[in-house]
Amino acid sequence: MSPFTGSAARTSDWRHLRVEHADGVATVTLARPEKLNALTFGAYADLRDLLAELSRERSVRALVLAGEGRGFCSGGDVDEIIGATLSMDTAQLLDFNRMTGQTVRAIRECPFPVIAAVHGVAAGAGAVLALAADFRVADPSARFAFLFTRVGLSGGDMGAAYLLPRVVGLGHATRLLMLGEPVRAPEAERIGLISELTDEGHADEAARELARRLADGPALAYAQTKALLTAELDMPLAASVELDASTQALLMNGEDYAEFHAAFTEKRPPKWRGR
Repeated sequence: MSPFTGSAARTSDWRHLRVEHADGVATVTLARPEKLNALTFGAYADLRDLLAELSRERSVRALVLAGEGRGFCSGGDVDEIIGATLSMDTAQLLDFNRMTGQTVRAIRECPFPVIAAVHGVAAGAGAVLALAADFRVADPSARFAFLFTRVGLSGGDMGAAYLLPRVVGLGHATRLLMLGEPVRAPEAERIGLISELTDEGHADEAARELARRLADGPALAYAQTKALLTAELDMPLAASVELDASTQALLMNGEDYAEFHAAFTEKRPPKWRGR
């Protein structure tokens, strides 16, 4: 078990995050605005553990990840993480790096869509958290920077070398991870790093609207689509189409599939139950 622990399990008192629930939508806010929401050991661990808890509870149908204040997230706290890691031995450093990777896996593997609402800076680990989300909704102030080589580390941190080429292509990913140069919103939208570019100051609002739309939709269909998108990244075509066939056969036995047909026949909107 990782030595990096967050708050106690099954708690509403997450010490390093602000968490709100409303009608199937969770909003998780990184809330250290005075530090541009720089991540601490506890913030990583809390986010990892929160996502696991919400996945078990099945009470959330969509999640918005946001940042308070002037930016989304400036990455790992220079004093509380970078300074602390200088005194760790290899085993401790491996525990830490595995824990940050577990946080990214939790975002990718939770059974509900995650929308990153990005304004201002999303740097280092903050850029990877946004990258791991299913949607990145950003306003014109957003800028992404994968800064790991700038501090003498590999650009392939927290799964970035796996995820980024699959989002923007190998050429753009090589440039972003090697050079660590910031990518501002217009270019980020052009290369596919941003899912939706909003008006200034409206990223949080647009992310909430998208979350509401997703939460009101067929949750099981969305969960399986997300799972297949992740699972099939490294599969050959034959394995992918077989997995698709098995998944569809199961969903065709579900209540939502029958509900669609009933709603279509009765000329009314479907009442999705996520089953």
